[in-house]
Amino acid sequence: MSGHSKWATTKHKKAITDSRRAKAFAKLIKNIEVAAKIGGADLSGNPTLVDAIQKAKKTSVPNDNIDRAVKRGSGQLGDAVEYVNIMYEGYGPNGVALMVECLTDNKNRAAADVRTIMSRNGGSLADPGSVAYNFERKGVISITKTEDISEDDILLAVLDAGAEEVKNHGEGFEVITDTAHLVQSRDALQAAGIDYDSSEAEFVPHLTVEVDVDTARKVFRLIEALEESDDVQNIYSNFDITPEVQAELDED
Repeated sequence: MSGHSKWATTKHKKAITDSRRAKAFAKLIKNIEVAAKIGGADLSGNPTLVDAIQKAKKTSVPNDNIDRAVKRGSGQLGDAVEYVNIMYEGYGPNGVALMVECLTDNKNRAAADVRTIMSRNGGSLADPGSVAYNFERKGVISITKTEDISEDDILLAVLDAGAEEVKNHGEGFEVITDTAHLVQSRDALQAAGIDYDSSEAEFVPHLTVEVDVDTARKVFRLIEALEESDDVQNIYSNFDITPEVQAELDED
């Protein structure tokens, strides 16, 4: 789950068992394969691959799996699987906007899966453009908050690298950039000795809507069901929750 509510969603998932680990690994490996296929295996000339590998390592994907994915994607192990990227737009419970990004080798299967999951969990697919207008492609760098890192430290590091803003989400920070300045901002953080969790292009909503605890529970159920699909890579939403709602969710 990505977007404005990323930190709330990540916190919500902390209690989830390892039963989904293999599925998560498979999606990260797929990202590496695609990045290697598009930009080659040379990390110095393929920042997208660097970010895909970084994200996989942060999620404890074994190095052997990562190396094989790079070789498979770049053609070193024969023909790679052909994946296509598809974006589906829709609405979740209480009209929460959703953009569901799929990376698949079977468009018909992906479309059927997303449609079925949405309808079974209080959502529905929408016409192209009906949701996307409220989202903009941005570079997003996520940083977990620690005692050693302040918002001022991050601002100072990325100010001259083209970053647009730094958002404080309580448990972490997000550096928002134009996609053209994503690599530059990421490198600036590294040069300042600031570790980051992920660095990637995401769809960020222009406007968000606060939801109550009942709606939040329903949205999370829908998101988790979508993430069970092998074809779904990312989910972006415009919902936001208050600290009070988060506290209630923590009690569940």
